[in-house]
Amino acid sequence: MIPPDHPRYRSLEVRERMAWFAREGVVSPEGLAAHGRGEAFDYLLGERSTESALLAARTAAALLLSARHPVISVNGNTAALAGREIRDLQKATRAVVEVNLFHRTPERLDKVTRLLEGHGVAVLEGEEERLIPVSHDRGWSHRDGAVAADVILVPLEDGDRAEALVTLGKKVIAIDLNPLSRTARAATLTIVDEVTRAIPAITRAAGNLSRGEGEKLISQLNNSYFLQAALDEMAARLTHALD
Repeated sequence: MIPPDHPRYRSLEVRERMAWFAREGVVSPEGLAAHGRGEAFDYLLGERSTESALLAARTAAALLLSARHPVISVNGNTAALAGREIRDLQKATRAVVEVNLFHRTPERLDKVTRLLEGHGVAVLEGEEERLIPVSHDRGWSHRDGAVAADVILVPLEDGDRAEALVTLGKKVIAIDLNPLSRTARAATLTIVDEVTRAIPAITRAAGNLSRGEGEKLISQLNNSYFLQAALDEMAARLTHALD
């Protein structure tokens, strides 16, 4: 039992949750390592959403709302961390939600799908095919899923598929705490933020974004700016860490 007054309460509670979902088979052991890596980068951001991340979230909302066929791609870590948040974003944007796993088994697919549905998410189900040109199991997709999207949100994505989706002509929105990752650099738009902060920020923006603002944000989109702003923030915090 973690006492609520512990200075690292939220971080420890999330770790406990991830460990529990790993024991349940929703999160892979490798996913725990990935979560820890992301947490380290979040320390460098001060465990908060920066101004540039919030602007990126508003731009993401504009892209999703303007899309012909928006898709949210969810892996095990995202489902474990942000099932309710995915539900709210789906309602705000009318996006299709598709489960996509690197460490893929029928059992894990079913567990992640049922977890999301338990939160009220409408998950795309049915026959899948190898439609994304990558050599691993994240290449599987439904005909109405990632392969049909014009805009796709990929929280906690791997670089191979992010690059492949861009090559296929998709506008890819990544949520990635590491601004140097292949995913962050390949994406059309990267939100350098923690997933349980970033997704609600997109949802809030979707609820109050005017059409004119959305069009302006899309026309001014420059992912290099968002990546550099995150790096500058981390560098500044490191420089002044002992001040």
